[in-house]
Amino acid sequence: MQDLLSRLKTLHRPRLLVRTARIGAANYSRDRDLCRILGYGHLPRSAVAILRLLDLEQEVNQQRLNGDAGYAITRHVEILIALTGEAAYLVRPEREDGAPETELGNLSLCQTKTGGGLNGHRL
Repeated sequence: MQDLLSRLKTLHRPRLLVRTARIGAANYSRDRDLCRILGYGHLPRSAVAILRLLDLEQEVNQQRLNGDAGYAITRHVEILIALTGEAAYLVRPEREDGAPETELGNLSLCQTKTGGGLNGHRL
């Protein structure tokens, strides 16, 4: 679990993407959102879901960096929201209703201070 958390903490993305993901994570629903992103069926445990989400996010981020016409910022944000939400489930004990015990903090993503260009992004 520590390796997953360290991978999440070293994930650097533009400030706007990170802020949007943190705001969206407040309304994250594992059943609704994770099914849509990973596909329908049995939901994996949080650690497995995070690994799959990291792979998906890396692909989408590479599209962003390459200026790919197929890049969809909405897809990128929903993956980052799911990463933030799943990290909260992994770290915090769940209440009876399945929600994290406390509010999401600055756990999973780091912001870069770039102005939208490709230079300065740390991966």
